[in-house]
Amino acid sequence: MRKRGEGACLVCGRPIVYYEKARQMECVMCHRQFESHAGCEDGHYVCDECHGAKGIEVILEGCKKCTSKNPVEIMQELMEDPYIYMHGPEHHVMVGAALITAYYNSGGFAGDRARADYESALEEMKSRGSEYPGGSCGLWGCCGAAVSAGMFMSIVTKATPLTGKSWGLSNRMTAEALKAIGELGGPRCCKRNSFTAAAAAVKYTAENLGIEMELPEKIQCEFSGENRECLRKRCPYYKRCN
Repeated sequence: MRKRGEGACLVCGRPIVYYEKARQMECVMCHRQFESHAGCEDGHYVCDECHGAKGIEVILEGCKKCTSKNPVEIMQELMEDPYIYMHGPEHHVMVGAALITAYYNSGGFAGDRARADYESALEEMKSRGSEYPGGSCGLWGCCGAAVSAGMFMSIVTKATPLTGKSWGLSNRMTAEALKAIGELGGPRCCKRNSFTAAAAAVKYTAENLGIEMELPEKIQCEFSGENRECLRKRCPYYKRCN
């Protein structure tokens, strides 16, 4: 499997193409069959589970060692790892995991079980975030980074389909993050969307839960050179604009 910065396809580095209708595809890693809207120009397909497996492991290990109250800072450090690719479903776990970690480091879990509750929340984030498919930003109209922020809110407020206030908080969290992401426009960028969702969540959490996480004075992206579709000067995080 190719590492970050060596091209979009994890097998050959060729660009990813998207199909209007899903096709039967075989994952080149696990050889299982899937219906997919995407493959590389040479026909290689890697399923979400294989694509994100190593990266998700890196995310959880990194978060457990982190003391930062700043979810963007946490993500930026994680993104430097070679198994966190430019784009991919691992970001659907990363956003929520970074928020849970910053929330915990800001006093969001209280009492003698705080650490245990935090680690349990991380595992739940891994489980939920891993279920959200790659490419949903365009194919479903609902970016996984925004959904990950909603998952964060759901987990820390213990929301279920039958709860009241926490149910509303979780759905509104996703909506706030999705609105901010949508206003920046496409094409997709998992880094831009992750930063945007986390920034929306920091503000929303302070207003609704009273937990004050931190954000950088300016968010600067170090990954534009790896993104063929980078918005560059139209992206608020493009380094040459800050």
